[in-house]
Amino acid sequence: MLITQRLSSAGIHAVLIAYSLLALFPLALIVINSFKSKKAIFRDPTGLPLGDNFSSKGYDSVLNNSDFPLYFGNSLTVTCVSLVLILLLGAMAAHALSEYRFPGDSLIGLYLILGIMVPIRLGTVALLQLIVDLGLANTLTALILVYTAQGLPIAIFIFTEFLRSVSKEIKDSARIDGLSEYRIFFEVVIPLVRPVIATVAVFSMIPIWNDLWFPLILSPGEETRTVTLGVQQFIGQYTVNWGAVLAALSVAILPVLVMYIIFSKQLIRGITAGAVKG
Repeated sequence: MLITQRLSSAGIHAVLIAYSLLALFPLALIVINSFKSKKAIFRDPTGLPLGDNFSSKGYDSVLNNSDFPLYFGNSLTVTCVSLVLILLLGAMAAHALSEYRFPGDSLIGLYLILGIMVPIRLGTVALLQLIVDLGLANTLTALILVYTAQGLPIAIFIFTEFLRSVSKEIKDSARIDGLSEYRIFFEVVIPLVRPVIATVAVFSMIPIWNDLWFPLILSPGEETRTVTLGVQQFIGQYTVNWGAVLAALSVAILPVLVMYIIFSKQLIRGITAGAVKG
């Protein structure tokens, strides 16, 4: 029995390691080749950037000879503001749905589920017309509003399920102590669902940071381009600066990697809690 369990555990770990290596291989290839010259990239794409193969011209083009730092800052601004709004509004709406009973609360839950099922890109034409009518074309505000609307349904749905598991006795005790509903939410409820906040933040950040569709349509201007659009400047009609493209992609990976490292423990706790909940 013990041998069977060990073999089963070894098999599971082998599959997970193989999957991890398969997932990390493209990222490693991007980073390695970003430190090579164009000839070295095509001559030996899997080789290490050593000796004559090493070149930092790609990073020099990205950081010093282009507007990529501006695009990077635009992406950071859009992503951070959108995440704050998604987490704050999503948690507050979920708290209201899980804590209070009022006419139409079930319809609101159904509406949120429909918001998850229907891709927001289907309404691109209507969104573009609305953004133009509001005078927000080629602004970061347009992207923030769209990404917030895109991330709220799934955020509210996840928060609601977890907030329903928060003990009502704790909240009732806080009310007896004289805390207002706002203080109960921020001082009692939020600390109890920090792993869920980390989970929602990571899963909301990745599609926002990597999105090309809405920046291309709503904010393609030079001053409002994001990272995904900024990479396109190194791709010409007849030539491609592969060193700069790979360097830009390597730099673009950093925020997602840093966020995962910071919230990794909370993220794992949130996913585990969701797996065993109920």
